[in-house]
Amino acid sequence: MDFTNPNEQAAVTKATLGQPPRARAQQRMRLGDMLVAQKVITSEQLAAALANQKRSGRRLGKILIEDGFSTEEVIARALALQLNVPFVELALNIVDTRVAKVLDEAQARRFRAMPIDDRGSALRLGMVDPSDYQSFDEIQRILRRDIDLVVVTESRLNAVLDRIYSKSDQIVGLAREVEEDIGDDDKLGLTVAATQDEAPVAKLLQTLLDDAARARASDIHIEPQERKLQIRFRVDGALVVHTEAESRIASAVLQKLKLTAGLDIAERRLPQDGRFVAQARGQPIDIRLSTMPTQYGESAVLRLLPQHGGLLSLERIGMPTAILDKVRAFIQLAHGMLLVTGPTGSGKTTTLYGALAQMNSPASKIVTVEDPVEYRLPGITQVQVNDKIGLNFATVLRSTLRQDPDIVLVGEMRDRDTVDTGLRAAMTGHMVLSTLHTNDAASTPLRLLDMGAARFLVAASLRLVLAQRLVRAVCTDCRKPHTPTAQEDAFLRSWGGATETSSLAHGGGCSHCNHTGFMGRLGVFELLEMAPKVVAALNSGETNAYLQAAHQQVGEFSLARHACSLVLQGKTTAEEAMRLIGHSLEAS
Repeated sequence: MDFTNPNEQAAVTKATLGQPPRARAQQRMRLGDMLVAQKVITSEQLAAALANQKRSGRRLGKILIEDGFSTEEVIARALALQLNVPFVELALNIVDTRVAKVLDEAQARRFRAMPIDDRGSALRLGMVDPSDYQSFDEIQRILRRDIDLVVVTESRLNAVLDRIYSKSDQIVGLAREVEEDIGDDDKLGLTVAATQDEAPVAKLLQTLLDDAARARASDIHIEPQERKLQIRFRVDGALVVHTEAESRIASAVLQKLKLTAGLDIAERRLPQDGRFVAQARGQPIDIRLSTMPTQYGESAVLRLLPQHGGLLSLERIGMPTAILDKVRAFIQLAHGMLLVTGPTGSGKTTTLYGALAQMNSPASKIVTVEDPVEYRLPGITQVQVNDKIGLNFATVLRSTLRQDPDIVLVGEMRDRDTVDTGLRAAMTGHMVLSTLHTNDAASTPLRLLDMGAARFLVAASLRLVLAQRLVRAVCTDCRKPHTPTAQEDAFLRSWGGATETSSLAHGGGCSHCNHTGFMGRLGVFELLEMAPKVVAALNSGETNAYLQAAHQQVGEFSLARHACSLVLQGKTTAEEAMRLIGHSLEAS
């Protein structure tokens, strides 16, 4: 949340809002000084943030939030107190959509402001930064109304704007245009898009990408049905229907996607995979396209990978402190292997890049081998594999080791050659980070053995195994207390040792969370440290003995215990924890 630019850190009192900008400028108070005066931050924290601002040129408000000195809401409330105006927790259900659209989307985002409702004598206007006098004056010029100002947070403002200006109606309209463009020439399921104007299809797909970015979707599913084309978004791990259109446009949409991804448009009998880069809401986004023949035509899934997806530090990923301390200790070592395990989409790469960002320095040579490269980090060498030309993980990894690296990140341990090369690199003085698909941390060394790795290599090279999942977070807008059912109570007592459940919560469903009761996701973590007793049990060749030692070593750092702690804090629900942990509970 940015209240000020680096050269203008100011707050303004309510009495000055009606004054000319020059008069207001004489009454400004620096944002940092205001926050110190209200004891929101300390003088030392302000000094550190200002030094950071001088180096980076970023806005002070953003630095204070990102460095953990304060939160968006706390700063907004402090600003509201200084202005002597209300602070409002903005949500779609308190906004008059008709009034809000008096400012168009571009204006609202540029001014970081939104008309909330019309109170007769004045329009109530929510602003992120009331000290932005230029924007305030421009809004007054556009609205030509008296304004009652309130302070809102930027994240809530953007969320409401995303909902108000959702383009689902526009997508339906574009789909009709595509259908009309095809006309009667598509009797055999073949489109004429290659020879006619593709603008309707291109506009449809671009609008779809923009709406997916607004909804924070990780995937777009384009699924032809018998009588319709169904388009679904995966948001926070759950699929939701976004649009339904005439099934006749499916082939035109698929053909455009395949052309963009460089796939064979004549091949409809076999699955194909490709990738391309597009723009969504003005930001570059990597898209992985997978097509598959189905009963009613080709189905497509687009995995969306923003190039600027907000790399998280280790501290902000959400690990329990005890696990975080052990991961920090590992990355100080000179060699060894860290594996992060979990299903697809559980945040494994995000965790590895959080560790990589902390290890990144001019003194270290870091090379990543990925498919695809999901994050960009300055100062490191990143390689994207390409199986079509023989540039696979094992080949690139062997070449990487001849580049004198200190740290190597391998996107995934997919085969025996990659596993063997990675383990040997970890044993011969390199730090190796990678991912593997296993159900829990304890089963990971056994999975490496199943893939053909030598037992002594696993025992000598593997240092830490971090298993993780994602659970949906309770929506803060509609959060309310929850009394656990008998099954939930038994679950919490069994795995969390719970006796106090007064903090349990669930979401009632609101417009902010699309009536799901959830908004965003939280990481759930489990850690296995390859301690001497675990290594000895693994070397013994006795699977049961090893599993017993591994589960004892995991102990309180299990997925189930961490999930229960999140439930007891009211951050997620017992039902969600039980569903996502699943069979791992039996192994913990």
